[in-house]
Amino acid sequence: MSKIYYKSPEEIELIRESSLLVSKTLAEVAKIIAPGVTTLTLDKLAFEFIKDHGAVPAFLNYGGFPNSLCISPNDQVVHGIPSDYVIKDGDLISVDCGVIKDSFFGDSAYTFSIGEIDAEKQKLVNVTQECLRLAIEKAVVGMRIGDIAFAVQNHAETNGFGVVRELVGHGVGVKLHEKPEVPNYGKRGIGVKLEEGMVIAIEPMINAGTAGIKFWADGWTVTTKDNKPSAHFEHTVAVKKGKADVLSTFSLIEKVLQEKV
Repeated sequence: MSKIYYKSPEEIELIRESSLLVSKTLAEVAKIIAPGVTTLTLDKLAFEFIKDHGAVPAFLNYGGFPNSLCISPNDQVVHGIPSDYVIKDGDLISVDCGVIKDSFFGDSAYTFSIGEIDAEKQKLVNVTQECLRLAIEKAVVGMRIGDIAFAVQNHAETNGFGVVRELVGHGVGVKLHEKPEVPNYGKRGIGVKLEEGMVIAIEPMINAGTAGIKFWADGWTVTTKDNKPSAHFEHTVAVKKGKADVLSTFSLIEKVLQEKV
């Protein structure tokens, strides 16, 4: 898909349904994510939950990816393959999920803090979520992709963190990855102009140390070059006049996490 696909209001509502199912799936993950649980256990839960709700995991077999979730602990940035890795206290676990429901895609990611995390990791999580919020504020008609990109980069680098450049956000809805690309770095006032009907996945990927990353031989896993932790938060967002329409939600996840305390 080389050009931008503008969605009708009806299509946006279908993308919202898919995005909310992603959010509900991540909330199910939140219920069981804890020290002693393997990342493959989380993946199996998500697979069953998505299937039970009449949808298909968007990542499963996408380009050969073997699982329903991308689960990336600590220094893994994104695209971690679920395995027998046992989650432990102090971990950061990024969980990225996509679904296809009624032929439309939703995509969202959340980084879970397991037990007591150190101050550096806590700041990283907070700043990455703030980067997402600031970026969403720019996802309105008349702004440009560069305005979103600058919002992320400026806030992350002001706080001393590295912004991943090789991986970017993207259009989403009819396919999992569409035009335009949505980088997390750039200059204000440049790039594609944002218009009504555009739906984009905004996903800051922020490293505690340098911006540099390594690609594993498995063809998927991406880690930080300096082995410091990374955080990743993502929402599916419809561009609107005045204020963006966030189609996915973290509120379901956060409600579960608060109940677990």
